[in-house]
Amino acid sequence: MNFKGLPYKTVWVEYPDIEAVMRKVGVLPVETKEDGSPLYTLPAIYDPNTQTALAESAAIARYLDKTYPDTPRLIPEETDALHAAFNKAFLTTFSPHLRKLTIPVVANHLPPRSEVYFRKTREAAWGVAHLDEIAPPGPKRDEAWADVKKGLGTIVEWLEADGTDKLFFTGKDKIVYADITVAAYLVWTRITLDQSYWTDLISWHGGRWGRFMAAFEKYEAVDEGEEVKV
Repeated sequence: MNFKGLPYKTVWVEYPDIEAVMRKVGVLPVETKEDGSPLYTLPAIYDPNTQTALAESAAIARYLDKTYPDTPRLIPEETDALHAAFNKAFLTTFSPHLRKLTIPVVANHLPPRSEVYFRKTREAAWGVAHLDEIAPPGPKRDEAWADVKKGLGTIVEWLEADGTDKLFFTGKDKIVYADITVAAYLVWTRITLDQSYWTDLISWHGGRWGRFMAAFEKYEAVDEGEEVKV
């Protein structure tokens, strides 16, 4: 929304309330859980101009591109299939390794109700008695961090496949949805992990990621918003 320059209001939803709120505003589930029940997730949007409600980041990006064509395009038409492939590749190349480090500490940043819910559901999903077991200090955490670096290295290989040094997926100056996806995960890293990890990360690959994130600073602000009433 910031990238497109569209006005919006943020509504903060507690984790235990996501399904109820999504049902209330008419957002459909994005997939199903292992037990076959519907899975409702955030982010989600409700556009009062078209009375449209939907979830899932890529679907939201495509909707905004189509509905507000006079704003900067997130997924250029000629890159739509490539963006779909990117989403699949990114979720296997980078995301799983970072989650081993971030999931255990996300709970520390949440309000009490959400913290309890997050811990319970994520411990069940990861099959651990406590989130700290996912990547405890020592070899497991070091290995996960090394895999994060390797994952970002793979992304650099994608960007430099033609032998040129590109900062963004479609060139040095044009930001698209794939770039925003990477930036969002890096912001997640910066916010949740100890500062030493961030200092380490922005030094990788010749300082590329520090330069990359500098381009997104003007888009990071989020309005104060309001808490949803269930």
